[in-house]
Order: sequence, then C-alpha cells, then structure tokens
Amino acid sequence: MKLFSCGAADGRLVIYFHGAPGAPEECSLFDHYAQADGLTVVSLDRFAAEASLQGEGYFRALASEILACAGTGQVHFVGFSIGAFVALQTTRHMQGRVASLDLISAAAPLQVGNFLPDMAGQQVFLLAGKWPLLFRLLSTWQGWLARFAPGLLFRMLFASAQAADRQLLASSQFRQQCIVQLRHCFVGQLPGYLRDVQSYVQPWSAGLGAIKTPTRIWHGAEDNWSPTAMAGYLGAALPGCEQVTILPGLSHYSCLQQVVPEVCAAIGAARG
Repeated sequence: MKLFSCGAADGRLVIYFHGAPGAPEECSLFDHYAQADGLTVVSLDRFAAEASLQGEGYFRALASEILACAGTGQVHFVGFSIGAFVALQTTRHMQGRVASLDLISAAAPLQVGNFLPDMAGQQVFLLAGKWPLLFRLLSTWQGWLARFAPGLLFRMLFASAQAADRQLLASSQFRQQCIVQLRHCFVGQLPGYLRDVQSYVQPWSAGLGAIKTPTRIWHGAEDNWSPTAMAGYLGAALPGCEQVTILPGLSHYSCLQQVVPEVCAAIGAARG
C-alpha cells in the first residue's frame, strides 16, 4: 500500500486517515506544523487496498501496514470525517500501540441518532445503506464528472457549504486541492471509496466502549456534514475521551484547516 508522508524526517509517527471522498495527499496540511513539533505524518493510500479486503479483514490489513511502518514504537492517529471512523476501527487491531486519537469533524454511527436530516451527504448515505447498486451508479457518475468536469463536481459537492466553509470556496488553492482529491477518489480508486462509505453506514457503535485510547475531539459548531451532535455522542461513547472542543463559526473542512496547529502541538507534547 502506497504511503504519503510529510513533516519531520524522523519524528514521532502520526497516521492521518483522510476523508471519503478524500486522498492521502490531504496530510500535506500538516507539513509545516509537523516539522515544528517533530512529527512525521503518514497517510495510507487505503482506497488502493485490494477490493477483496472487506469488513474486519480490511481494518486488520490497515493495522498490519501501520504496525510494519511503526516498528516497535507507538503511533498517534488523526482521523478526519469518515476517516475518523476508519481510525477507530483500525485502532481495535493495533495491539494497544495507539498512543492517542485526534478525531476532527468526526462522523459518528448513523444508527445512534437522528443525524441524517442535518447531513449534507444525506442522500449518499441513504443510497449506500438501502440501495447499494444505486449508490454505485451515483458514484460512477461522479467519477465521470471528476474526470471530465471536476469543477462542476466540486461546485455540486460544496453547494450547501456554510459558515467558514463558504469562505474556503473563495480560495483557488483549496479548490485545486479538492479537485485533486476528488480525482484520486473517483477516478481509479472508486472501489475503495465505496468500501469506506458502505462500511460506515453499517452499525458500528458496539465496539466503541472497548477503545480506551486517550482521545481528543475537534468539531465545528456549524458543521453540516457531520452534525455537532455526533461529537457529543462520540465524546460520551469513547471511554478514553479527554477533550471535546467545539469551535464557533467553523463547519467541516474549515475545522480541519483551523485545528491542525493545535493537534500537532498536542501530539508533540505527549509522552507516548
């Protein structure tokens, strides 16, 4: 599995789990602050994992890749959006080697609350859960757009952007980064994206009580991709949760952009 890395050349190891849609190049957001705090940030190209890897086998395979990368040391996990779900599931197979979890704009299990009406991706998750064939067809069409009309796909996905996320839309750099990530996800890596989303929409709350890793949660107060109530649920469900930070005026992607320095500083100051 291909690895993308940034930050310090030989620092404390941090594994970044990107969103879905998303791409491992997202970890470049951490580069400057990771260098300052002595962190090596690595993101796995998990959408490229063999399509035959499903369910627990998929999460075990991710854990195996990370353990091989970590050697005998501990690692720190950072998960964004649906990547937070993947980080939590992978933690269960890490043999106690995860020193901390930082969950940013985290998506919680859909079955534990009435979240869908407040989610920008409501229709996508409904299709993935109830009509997987239609979900596959929709994603294939999005792949066509990502290849031939990426700007249109970007505008469609961010049509409901609110709060500070709307300000990000004015940034040509943010737009270009998102288009690169959308192409990575929907052109050539579609089976991996489908796997992540279809895994996420299944019930997974039962295993959260066993995850005792020290955890920090960061969430925008105006998040309309992962409603703020999801942060409250995860904070209560995870025994190791030490901090739930709700940031006024921020939504989904703006929360990620804002908290990177704080996340790096917290990991850099940790003992593990």
